[in-house]
Amino acid sequence: MAVLQDIEGRTIGDGFPTYVIAEIGINHNGNIDIAKRLIAVAKAIGCDAVKFQKRNPEKCVPADQRDRMRETPWGYINYMDYRNRIEFGEAEFQQIDQYCKEHEIAWFVSCWDADSVDFIKPFNVPCIKIPSACLTDRELLESCRRAGVPLILSTGMSTLDQIDAAVSILGTERLLLAHCTSAYPCADKELNLRMIPKLRDLYACPVGYSGHEVGVATSVAAVALGASFIERHITLDRAMWGSDQAASVEPVGMSRLIKDLRAIELALGDGIKRVYESERSAAARLRVKDTLLSPN
Repeated sequence: MAVLQDIEGRTIGDGFPTYVIAEIGINHNGNIDIAKRLIAVAKAIGCDAVKFQKRNPEKCVPADQRDRMRETPWGYINYMDYRNRIEFGEAEFQQIDQYCKEHEIAWFVSCWDADSVDFIKPFNVPCIKIPSACLTDRELLESCRRAGVPLILSTGMSTLDQIDAAVSILGTERLLLAHCTSAYPCADKELNLRMIPKLRDLYACPVGYSGHEVGVATSVAAVALGASFIERHITLDRAMWGSDQAASVEPVGMSRLIKDLRAIELALGDGIKRVYESERSAAARLRVKDTLLSPN
């Protein structure tokens, strides 16, 4: 049984409650007050952690995209300017750290480059996520491994050979894998949830699900297939401006997701066949003959 015991004192893996991560990401639109509202909502509806994104735009924005113009809440500006405006710095993350401590909810980030790993270390986050887009970045993988904290590796847009290579660098001692399809939003026919048990068979580490689909039913199905953690983007309103809002879940939907996955956890049971007390009255009333195990 693959388990991990050192994320904020929570054991994640087979036989333990599903760990629910609310991916705030960049849905705060560069506004720390929106970020705090999302943290408070995530805590109130029962999420275990919130996650943000951290990157150095100088390293992460391709040269051919930097001067592309786009409409933003700050006006018609180039993509590089937008990336810098939406990026939280030390002051904002200090506020996030304090706010999460006050609300007793874990927080961590997806690091998109080695600089961001160095940036986040002083905050003593309980884990670091490696986004699907960066699974093939050896420098980032090695930097994350050296950080000495549990790592969540998202596997969207990646082949099994690429996943194998990344896992060989990271090792499995502190590793969690997240099955993912990197489309925003993702069509149901491309979710491929049967990869969850397959990844569990291939790697000796907990496997979860990072979903970008519309609705929550398929994320609940991921738990039924063995996902030990669930990550979904959360938003105050899917109509808000932002590239990830349409693939996100509003508070009511996230609350329903948590309620349903907890019901699934109870319903799955332990796989040991037994006759429950609630069945005995039905057996006495409906079972006319009980001669199957009687001697001839």
